[in-house]
This record gives sequence, C-alpha cells and structure tokens, in this order.
Amino acid sequence: MARRSAPSQPRRGPTLLRLGALAVGMATGAGLIGVLWPIGDRATEPLQQLTPADLAKPPSRSITLLVIGLDSERPGDPLNKAAPRGAANADALLLVRVNPQGPLQVLSLPPNLAVQLPGQKRPQSLGSLYRMGGVALTADAVRNLIGLDSGQPARFLVLGRSNLRSLVDGLGSIAANPTLALRYKDKSQRFSINLQGGLQRLKGNQVEQLVRYRDPDRPEESRQDNQQLVVRSLLRELAMPEQLGQLANLLKSLNNQGVVTNLSQPETLSLLAAGLDQAESVQFTSLPLAPAPEQEQEQEPNSSRGTKLSLREISSSAPEPLWPAATNSTAQQ
Repeated sequence: MARRSAPSQPRRGPTLLRLGALAVGMATGAGLIGVLWPIGDRATEPLQQLTPADLAKPPSRSITLLVIGLDSERPGDPLNKAAPRGAANADALLLVRVNPQGPLQVLSLPPNLAVQLPGQKRPQSLGSLYRMGGVALTADAVRNLIGLDSGQPARFLVLGRSNLRSLVDGLGSIAANPTLALRYKDKSQRFSINLQGGLQRLKGNQVEQLVRYRDPDRPEESRQDNQQLVVRSLLRELAMPEQLGQLANLLKSLNNQGVVTNLSQPETLSLLAAGLDQAESVQFTSLPLAPAPEQEQEQEPNSSRGTKLSLREISSSAPEPLWPAATNSTAQQ
C-alpha cells in the first residue's frame, strides 16, 4: 500500500514578518503626523472665555452719554403709553460717564425736576422737555443743570419701553433682587405690576414693571432705586462670557427696532468694553432734591402710578459740583 503523504502546513514565517513591518510603518507614520500636526484632545481643551476687552478697544478719553427712556413703546411713536395720552415724555433720564481708567459713573435725573426755560413764565418738568424739543432741548437743560462743559453730553441713546423689554429678552433674563413684593394696577393704562420680593430671574416685561414702580410714600426716590437695581443687573449680565459673544448681534437687533442714538456700533462696543470691565464698581449718584411743595401739585404725564408728582427743585444744600468729575485725568470727549 502506498504511503499517503501528510498535508502541507501553511508557511507562516514571511506573513508574520510582513504584518510586523506594516505595524511598525503605521506607528512610525502616526508619530510623524503627530509631530507635524499635533492634535490635542478637544474634550479636555478649555472653552475660550471672552472678556470685555475682546469686544473692542476702549476709548482713550472719558465719554458722557445721555440715556433717555421714553413712556412710549418706541421712539417716534406718535402717542405715549402713559396717562393722559399725548406725545412721548422722558420717563427715565441717566447720565452715564464711561471712564477708560476708572469705574462707570451714573447720575440719575428725576423727570419731575423743575426747569426754567428762557421766555417761559412757569418752570417745566425735565421729562416734558423731550416732547417739546427732543434730545437737543433735553441735553441743553441737563448741561445747564449739572454744569457740564460745552458740547456735553457728547452722545445720546433714546429707547422706548419695548426696546428695554427686547434688550432683556435678548439676554434671556437678568437676575434682580427686589427687597419687597411690588403690587399695582392702573386701569387707565392697562398696566399692572405684580412682582415677588427676593432674588429671581426677570424677563423683559417684569423688568419694565420694576423700573416703573413708585412707592407712594417716596415716589421719586423709589423709582431711582429701582432703576439703579436694573442697571446693575444689566451690567452684570452683559459682562458674562456667554453673553459677550452675542452683543454685536443684539445691538443690531435693537437698532432695527427704532432705538435712536448718535453712537455707531463700533463706538458702542468700545464703550461697553470699558464699562463692562468695571461693571462691579459702578458709582451711582442721585441729585438731592428739596421737599415737594404742598401747593400747586402738578400731575406729571409720565407717572405710571397715577400719583400726583409736584415739580421738585435741587436742594440748596446740594454739593458742588453736583456730579463728581471724571475719574481719569484725560479730558472728556
């Protein structure tokens, strides 16, 4: 019987050598790629944290801005949203000084501050000047009252109530801490205020309620306190890294909604870069007012509480100057 030969075994040696050489080549190539184009682990890389300095270059000199909040929905609306109905009045007035080397300075101006215009027999309220002569007349009166240099305030911003709501809603909401629950209803204006006290996040319509509320026992003082609370809250929210990246688009949206200003978008971003860098150290000043006279009570059209607000004058004991000078040594622009 013939012997059956055993089946031949596959030759493994050369195949294993080829596989080993391939693995070495791949490892060597990967190493070279890593040297030439190093790629980090993106999951462990920290996200870029924007700061106010990333917005724009801050101004080289201090800039004074007049902010006028109207009692109409938007600038240019033929009628206000107050009682009695008529042309828009300035319902809130702030002077803001942006210092590139110091804190933001804010001066609150009461709308029912008495102003004596040339040729007028009786004084007018500061808030009513907007419907009489717009930004120009209002700025002239503020300059004379405060004792600003010629040409000041150099910049202005006029916004209505809907613009304030849109600003807050564009940020999502802002954190605020009213000390008391606020309640009020005005049927003539179809407006109501219903806010809880304590730290909370407020939407645009709630922020409007807060800035319009007046305590009947101290109407003007409480209004200014609430305005300062909202300004501080807005500055903190705007300065957050997650908000800084969307500010340019938010500004464009507000401009499309009728905000009136002589600031260009680059100028606005420059002011924000300086102001938000000092958001936690903002300095507020309120004008000391003389007591309200008992006679000749005048109903102010921009009173959202329907209370009678008499014209107020600056107290005779007010300091000089009424507003502290710029905190940096450079001249104002």
